[in-house]
Amino acid sequence: MSFFDGLKISSSALFAQRQRMNVISSNLANAHTTRAEDGTYYKRKDLVFKPQTIHDDVRGKIFPASFEEAWKKKIEGVRVEAIIEDDEPPILKYDPSHPDADEEGYVAYPNINVVEEMTDMITASRSYEANITMIETIKKMANEALGLGRV
Repeated sequence: MSFFDGLKISSSALFAQRQRMNVISSNLANAHTTRAEDGTYYKRKDLVFKPQTIHDDVRGKIFPASFEEAWKKKIEGVRVEAIIEDDEPPILKYDPSHPDADEEGYVAYPNINVVEEMTDMITASRSYEANITMIETIKKMANEALGLGRV
């Protein structure tokens, strides 16, 4: 595996986690939004991640044949396949004076758990930090390898 492959893998994770943090921020900002653009309540959004494999043309260049079993798993990054809306029903609160109340006086609020969203934000932030650390480690290894040639 080259240094560049490691950088590609970590950078794909950085991009995916940054998108995840943006979606979580949107969920938190709209936790009490009763009317979205389509006229209904805001629906919580979530990401669908998909593995991203490195092309088979590098096969055999990275591992010798004795590592065939290890290669079967392939080297993967990650990408965001879709941003989906949560299908959980809204939280109904009785408030007949609210402008978005239905005929029975109930207002539909998004089913967003702020604690869960904050936990997801911390997880995404830690994953982001781990991938930055990985990139820094790869850069240090590359510099050390270049330093070997100077002796």
